[in-house]
Amino acid sequence: MTAYTGKIVDAHHHFWQPALGKQPWLLPDAHIPFRYGDYESIKREYLPPDLLADAAGFDVVGTVTMETEWNADDPVGEIEHIEGVAREYGLPNAAVAHAVLADPGVESVIAAIAEHGIVRGVRNKPGQAASAAAASTHPSLLSDPQWIAGFETLATYDLDFELQVAWWHLDEALALAESHPGQTIILNHAGLPSDRSREGLDGWAAAMRRFARAPNVAVKISGIGQPDRPWTVADNREIVETVADTFSVDRIMFASNFPVDGLTGSYADIYGGFVEITRDWSDDEQTAAFFGNAVKYYRLTGLAT
Repeated sequence: MTAYTGKIVDAHHHFWQPALGKQPWLLPDAHIPFRYGDYESIKREYLPPDLLADAAGFDVVGTVTMETEWNADDPVGEIEHIEGVAREYGLPNAAVAHAVLADPGVESVIAAIAEHGIVRGVRNKPGQAASAAAASTHPSLLSDPQWIAGFETLATYDLDFELQVAWWHLDEALALAESHPGQTIILNHAGLPSDRSREGLDGWAAAMRRFARAPNVAVKISGIGQPDRPWTVADNREIVETVADTFSVDRIMFASNFPVDGLTGSYADIYGGFVEITRDWSDDEQTAAFFGNAVKYYRLTGLAT
């Protein structure tokens, strides 16, 4: 068993051009609460040449770009923009769009998004309570009937759902997954294990075990940096190994979350960390997590060989 040196599909990152003024949170005077703290350094153009430069030394052959909180009244515009990026640079290979699922008229938006062949899924963050203790009295939109009605529209257009929510709402997500067994749900950022206390990690791991009971869910190991702390193998080994053990290697994907996670480490720090953590995995397990599962879940047929 050796360190992985094969093909990589970066299954979750962002491309943006803040100068276009389409992402309010990236405007020069914007300062939103951000989980990694000060984010001024990522208010810059980030396109395929930038990602590939960051990923120098890794065999990145494909990528999946994620919605960027583009102006909410123009979700199709974001996809048209990313299609233009793909035509110019050959990346990304697939994209995840945004739609407000609680909007009674969301089906027309989803139908318009689905006409664009680059789109594989939709992300609409359902909100979250401030802590595990508050979750029982502050449910997310995952339990809201109007939001669920919008969620159910995705199946009509063969679109997956990308879920970004704190782990203390994963029981709600499990109920959603179990009641919609034909709908693929891909959990972003490993369920956001931000509390690295022993109690916090144990709560996260238990919630992930329950969520993993649904066979129609997969997980991206990404976005697991910590504010004001460099990304290290020592800090993140338990996260990676717990996710892999819980979901099995055939339901996980590694991803950079760049440029956002560039606030916590370099591409070499993060992907090099994944390589080090998986050094003792079999060749097939490594290939699945770094490449094959992303090809499978995002239907990247052109990369399958």
